[in-house]
Amino acid sequence: MSSKERNRRITDLGTLKALAHPLRMRLYRGLLVARAATASQLAEQVDEAVSLVSYHLRRLAEFGLIEEAEPRSADSRERWWEPASDGVSIRDEDFRDAPEKAAAHTAASRLFFEQRAEMYRSFLDQRAHWGPEWNRSAESMETMLRLTPEELLDMDREMQALFRRWEERGRAADEAGDTDGRENVAVHAYAFPFRL
Repeated sequence: MSSKERNRRITDLGTLKALAHPLRMRLYRGLLVARAATASQLAEQVDEAVSLVSYHLRRLAEFGLIEEAEPRSADSRERWWEPASDGVSIRDEDFRDAPEKAAAHTAASRLFFEQRAEMYRSFLDQRAHWGPEWNRSAESMETMLRLTPEELLDMDREMQALFRRWEERGRAADEAGDTDGRENVAVHAYAFPFRL
């Protein structure tokens, strides 16, 4: 298991705004997947200029979301970056005490959702290229439950524990060199109340 903070809880408006930028969120997600990368590597992934990517990486670092990593190559001019934690969490309760904070939280949540939806749309568009094994394994479901707020919180905790277990299993396999057949997998879960 990583020695990094498991899941950094963002509670201040400045850090939320720093992350809630379309390019910065893509760069942060790219670093979570790669675990460490240079601005050049990330610029190639997001199809942006290296200078622009470097600027946004420095902004993420200013707020402690990412940090410099040990160099992974002999080129001393390359600056490597890595996430400062294994992920972030953003809770409504930390941003509801002022209209500006609530509005920023809503805008950030919408951005994160749109980027997640775009990831799924890309998978759907490329589905034929993934082959039958991945298509059989990929999941999209909707379940309607009747829960209390406390039960929903308990379910969320159970799901997080399950995801952590699989994350640790994948990380251990990667560290052991067992990468054959492994791909990055996004799991998006939304749980919210609604009325018909």
